Amino acid sequence: MLARHHDPIAAIATAPGRGAVGIVRVSGRALQPFAQALLGRALQPRHAHYLPFAGDDGQPIDHGLALYFPAPHSYTGEDVLELQAHGGPVVLQLLLSRCLQVAAAGALAGLRLAEPGEFTQRAFLNDKLDLAQAEAVADLIDASTEAAARGASRSLAGAFSAEIHALLDALVHLRMLVEATLDFPEEEIDFLRKADAAGQLARLQQLLAGVLQRATQGALLREGIKVVIAGQPNAGKSSLLNALAGAELAIVTPIAGTTRDKVQQTIQIEGVPLHVIDTAGLREAGDEVERIGIERAWDEIAGADAVLFLHDLTRQHESDYASADRAIAATLQGTLPAGVPVIDVWNKSDAAPTPPPAAAPGHASIRLSALTGDGLDDLRRTLLQVAGWQAAPEGVYLARARHLQALHAVDAHLMEAAAQLHGSRQPALDLLAEELRLAQNALNGITGEFGADDLLGVIFSRFCIGK
Repeated sequence: MLARHHDPIAAIATAPGRGAVGIVRVSGRALQPFAQALLGRALQPRHAHYLPFAGDDGQPIDHGLALYFPAPHSYTGEDVLELQAHGGPVVLQLLLSRCLQVAAAGALAGLRLAEPGEFTQRAFLNDKLDLAQAEAVADLIDASTEAAARGASRSLAGAFSAEIHALLDALVHLRMLVEATLDFPEEEIDFLRKADAAGQLARLQQLLAGVLQRATQGALLREGIKVVIAGQPNAGKSSLLNALAGAELAIVTPIAGTTRDKVQQTIQIEGVPLHVIDTAGLREAGDEVERIGIERAWDEIAGADAVLFLHDLTRQHESDYASADRAIAATLQGTLPAGVPVIDVWNKSDAAPTPPPAAAPGHASIRLSALTGDGLDDLRRTLLQVAGWQAAPEGVYLARARHLQALHAVDAHLMEAAAQLHGSRQPALDLLAEELRLAQNALNGITGEFGADDLLGVIFSRFCIGK
């Protein structure tokens, strides 16, 4: 896709289906002759013109608005023509076909259909957006909660990029000092000590810690967490899913093994998406269908960000039940990756006034009733806590997993740089300079000032066609 970024492109820019308005967008260089040939008149920049969109027989396909945005004052940084018509799929396809037909007749050589994300990719290539802002376009479209949409909007406005550039400025200044010391070894002046290089590095690490904390919160807003409800049959897993979702999603009966396959619902708590999955009851099953459901339950558990281990308070004193719970707990410990939290949820508090047993080491413990809702708020707060969510300040912006990976890489390089700087009376300045260079490269990769073409291709290929 990058090799063809000089071609003029066209696409339907609105979502598939029917609507009041649909848009066909064309982007390229010097679109004035094409617009004249297509519409039969010149267009005044940035003015809406109401006119007929004629077909090849001269008859109107539709009547609508045409807008022309000359470069560089457009979304892509190129000339952009937008045709706003009635939002029917047939009408828009006819308009798009007419654009390609007029272009093929000589009005715009090389016009082709846009690939996914190509309009936004051109905005990035033409310095209208950096890469983090370009990704925020897709995040804003895909936002599943109000908080995520607000965070994506802040990223699109450049809040995240501004913090990355502040880190870069401080890092480049520190690199300059180190490189100067390397370039002039004959000078006896201790550049680094006089310029407080150690203090600059410490302040840079402190600044990075704040950015990383906010980016982690932003990644939670964007991605959410996968929460799997696990436990023995009839512990109330399906009832808990229904209570959290506020809807009857899963079938609830007194019959053990009612849930044979996973049931999933995304809910939000304080704007954070939680992908909650109800699974089959864990036990030794002779029924083949139930056995498959239990295998799938363990597969979901293995990929969870948090597990709600559901227990039945009314049966906690039954030796067979307690033994089965211990077996599940042992299997959980061997199945879950290190660091995945397990919350012991003691259900049916409405029917069992006795307190639950002591929580397992490292486990949070919640007593609740999925039937009455008592204790659900405590569970919601605990889920946010184990996910690492903090009360979202207004300045939180959306971030992606690749941004966190880059920031963690920067943190590792700066830690190694600090070790080189403080490790001996005579720092290894060449190694210190290399760590700072690698940290800068990682930061540049976030905004796209440094990045491989294949990375850009993957990012933009996940956009919709019209973006």
